Amino acid sequence: MAALDGQVALVTGGGTGIGRATALRLAAEGARVVVTGRRPAPLEAVAAEVRAGGGQAWARPAHLEDRDALRALVHGIERDLGPVDILVNNAGASSRVRNLLWVDADDWDATLAVNLNAVYVLIQAVLPAMLAKGGGTVVTVSSLAALRPGLLGGAPYGAAKAAVSNLMSFVHATFRNQNIRSTTILPGEVNTPIMDTRVRPPTAEERERMVDPDDVARAIALVCTLPARTTIEQLVISPTFARDQGPDGEISRWLGAPDGWPGKPK
Repeated sequence: MAALDGQVALVTGGGTGIGRATALRLAAEGARVVVTGRRPAPLEAVAAEVRAGGGQAWARPAHLEDRDALRALVHGIERDLGPVDILVNNAGASSRVRNLLWVDADDWDATLAVNLNAVYVLIQAVLPAMLAKGGGTVVTVSSLAALRPGLLGGAPYGAAKAAVSNLMSFVHATFRNQNIRSTTILPGEVNTPIMDTRVRPPTAEERERMVDPDDVARAIALVCTLPARTTIEQLVISPTFARDQGPDGEISRWLGAPDGWPGKPK
């Protein structure tokens, strides 16, 4: 019998990167996995991959910025599969402009909507059934940018990831005695598609030295398969090799700066 047999797991950002790897890992442990995100095609591909390996998976597209759609997503899962036992808040997004001086309001709001607000909505949606059932596990993928903010991740991203880490600590402190396990994963650079949004996307050689999505997925699977009596509150995962990020930070410093701003490189 697998460790997660029969449990329902909801994974956001489940079509690529850490989300895809997590769906595969949890399904291999016996979970019935629902992957969600904006794009149906990658979600369907992951669900098909899980099923091809003998697991159970469903693709349920939803826009993470749409609170009503997220609530409807959870209600639909509860109706069709039963209460969500495991929620993995993995989806993330960063702003186009990193420097606080030039981040516009729409970019700021969109970044917080995905990285913070969607987590609040989904936790609030799954908690009642978890509490009624007597327990559950919530895992949120934050970022090392929550602890080490800077230009590489950008002001909105770092602020959102710090806030969501605080939110997860609140969930742990408030619901731990009702058997709700809350874990925050704080990865450093992971070789995922979000790297393509960097002002200077890393080279293939640089990506090879980063954390692999499956490395994070293995940690998430560990968190979910530990005995219910045990919670890993926070887990920092970083590349062993520390690459020089200084040049990338300087490029990010000036993205969005108006022409003629003092010091802006020509």
